[in-house]
Amino acid sequence: MRKDTPKKRIILPDPRFNEVMVTRFVNNMMWDGKKSLSYRIFYDAVDIVQEKTGESGLEAWRKALNNVMPAVEVKSRRVGGANFQVPTEVRPERRIALAMKWMIGYARKRNEKTMQEKLAGEIMAAAKGEGASVKKKEDTHRMAEANKAFSHFRF
Repeated sequence: MRKDTPKKRIILPDPRFNEVMVTRFVNNMMWDGKKSLSYRIFYDAVDIVQEKTGESGLEAWRKALNNVMPAVEVKSRRVGGANFQVPTEVRPERRIALAMKWMIGYARKRNEKTMQEKLAGEIMAAAKGEGASVKKKEDTHRMAEANKAFSHFRF
């Protein structure tokens, strides 16, 4: 490494649940700096989940996030003119980042009318262990399993 790594920015906890993870999720979901709108979408989605399932919306969201977090992923590695998909373990910070990115991305692609309903639907599906974001995690794991033979190329 040439220079010192940049320091981790401190993220303040959100106003309602006093959770740093919620703020990270909201920051990932935010478009064009509209943070208050992003918070409103998240809180409404959590309320919808709580209404429909009866359990705590925040707990359902946490469970969903844990169900989406990948343990392994594949990275491209060039060895002797050929590209190999090398399975590698995912760092804890990256696991969270990937899970959030996948949940938000697949929530946006859902067919419900508002973003609140889309996000609530994705949270409920992921908490049950189904839905597009959980499928993405399983596909990632399957890909890593299929390329286990190239794990000796790990960097």
